[in-house]
Amino acid sequence: MKHVITLPYPISANRYWRQFYNPKTKHVMQGPSSDATKYKRDCAWLVKAAGIREPIIGRVSVHLQLYPALPKDAAKRIRADPMRWDETVLCIDLDNARKVVYDALKGLAFEDDAMIFRDSGERMEPDGEARVVVTIEPIVRQSPQIGLDLHRPVMIREAAPF
Repeated sequence: MKHVITLPYPISANRYWRQFYNPKTKHVMQGPSSDATKYKRDCAWLVKAAGIREPIIGRVSVHLQLYPALPKDAAKRIRADPMRWDETVLCIDLDNARKVVYDALKGLAFEDDAMIFRDSGERMEPDGEARVVVTIEPIVRQSPQIGLDLHRPVMIREAAPF
């Protein structure tokens, strides 16, 4: 079953983590920032509103469509350079967005980001509100890996002398 979820525009990965001193261990620790916790909580509500009650177990394919906000001067930018105007719009990079979104959806839409076996993404032309549209589908294997003979003993060769 394919799930399509519209989420808020992701926060920057630079704002995702914070460092704090733990007086019990006397070490500096790292954990999610308050912005990260809020983003994950907001995503959780939207995942539930999309009808997803349990995460997909196993391999998944994830596709992101990252929409930056339409700037107030979009008409001016379009007139100046109709083919490349959107390249000047402020937008976080796809890799940055991917990490934040995957962390927010872990345990909600899929069991773990380690189970993402296929991913893709694209930066979209701004058309209004900033957002990210995420499409998640399970990857169902039709047959075992071809050519893998688990019953054949593995030969270990000794290193040749120099």
